[in-house]
Amino acid sequence: MNKQHYNLLLADDDEDDCAFFKEALDELSLPVSLAVVNDGVQLMDYLAANSSDNLPDMLFLDLNMPRKNGHECLKEIKEIDKLNSLPVIIFSTSLDTEIVDLMYQKGATYYIRKPGEFSKLKKVIGNALNVVSENKLKQPVREHFVLQP
Repeated sequence: MNKQHYNLLLADDDEDDCAFFKEALDELSLPVSLAVVNDGVQLMDYLAANSSDNLPDMLFLDLNMPRKNGHECLKEIKEIDKLNSLPVIIFSTSLDTEIVDLMYQKGATYYIRKPGEFSKLKKVIGNALNVVSENKLKQPVREHFVLQP
């Protein structure tokens, strides 16, 4: 990774998934800090409250959240000038091809299917941090859009 420290934001309403994500980051011993929001309204409020130079380095976004889902949040993020270059990694239980294609078309940076095994979760989070830090603002070609553990 080419940066000293990464500020990550996780938007997910599932408490267990959030806890596993935090634990995986802790075990990876990477220079990161993590903020968590539990629905799309909290996410957009959090992003709005931060200045352009205080935004997270990347956002892990669950699609199925209450009040405002990940689809709606991604659309809004891409329409707001100060947010449209924020790397957004979709972090979802679904790997439905139509949804993956739609997220690609809407400008998500990468797509991760939440793995069921903790070791795979650690690996895919580490992979995500590496590829985003290398390619920062670039969305890959479609065949490299889904990150695997």
